[in-house]
Amino acid sequence: MALPVIKTLTECSSLHKTVLPYLPQLYDLPQQLLQSWNNPAELRTIYLATNPLITSLAFSLFLAPVFLIVSEINKNYSQVDRCWSILPTIYNAHYCLYAHLNGLETSRLDHLIAFSTVWSLRLTFNYWRKGGYKIGSEDYRWEVLQKHINPAFFFVFNVTFISLAQSILLFLITTPTYVMVLAAHFGETMSTTDVVFARALMGLVLVEVFADQQQWNFQEAKRVYLKTAKVPHKFDQEDLDRGFVVTGLWSWSRHPNFAAEQAIWVVLYQWGCWTSEVLYNWTFLGAMSYLILFQASTWFTELITAGKYADYKEYQKRVGKFLPKLVSDLPGDFSDQKAKPKVEKAEKKDGALKKNIR
Repeated sequence: MALPVIKTLTECSSLHKTVLPYLPQLYDLPQQLLQSWNNPAELRTIYLATNPLITSLAFSLFLAPVFLIVSEINKNYSQVDRCWSILPTIYNAHYCLYAHLNGLETSRLDHLIAFSTVWSLRLTFNYWRKGGYKIGSEDYRWEVLQKHINPAFFFVFNVTFISLAQSILLFLITTPTYVMVLAAHFGETMSTTDVVFARALMGLVLVEVFADQQQWNFQEAKRVYLKTAKVPHKFDQEDLDRGFVVTGLWSWSRHPNFAAEQAIWVVLYQWGCWTSEVLYNWTFLGAMSYLILFQASTWFTELITAGKYADYKEYQKRVGKFLPKLVSDLPGDFSDQKAKPKVEKAEKKDGALKKNIR
């Protein structure tokens, strides 16, 4: 059977009952696909006969050597980055489709795939407008890292982390959806709590949208300022000279988009736990790995940024990395350092003028 026989919702979170017994399918799947690649009916049978978690895992493992080969041929190590906004939704859509084809209750999964699609659209659009899909475009951090790492070691790093670990990570963060597929066996429809989870996820995507747009507006204003020496409307010269955005959400968090992004997959993990009536389960591997990755990558990003902008270390003192600082004497938007209008001198001139008139 493709899906485990479970008697309680709690068993949906059991690694020993819902995952480990199906790992052998991973070994047979490649041969089955090769034998039936030109027969749609047989492919559909294989799809339904294979545990959906194993199908997702197999796809992530298949992509790893593809990412590796393409990156080494082009000497461009942002191949996974180009698929980052798409793969999680592909995995979620796969789980949702599998549930539909098996006649399971899918109202919860339908809400999840709606959120996941919006998440993908937002991230894909933002990556596109920054030029991420242009030929030759690459994350600047890989170039910086290459300058400090031996080429042979960087190749090993590409094999183990960039191509393999990141591909598996994008599969792991969606594993709570597999738990929801198993829970769908019990036919429960959307509850009030499910609605809260779904809306919380949408709300976090909205935070990302606002953060993205605020950063984009600033960078566009800075580009115009550097080109024309004119300060665009609604922007201050002090902020543009500083070089990085410190207003709006960025006055509360140094990385509001990253904060919301991490929260999204933690909330999805908690949704899966709530669905299976447990406090925690094995799918924490995805959310935890995602948090670790963002901690490391943000540390590296800020190391580069602090060396580029003189005021960034002061910004780090004023504003929390992800969460707002509960106690802070200095404003995150540097409003205490901005030039204030000389109202007093203007009033004195007005007074002197009145005296002269008299």
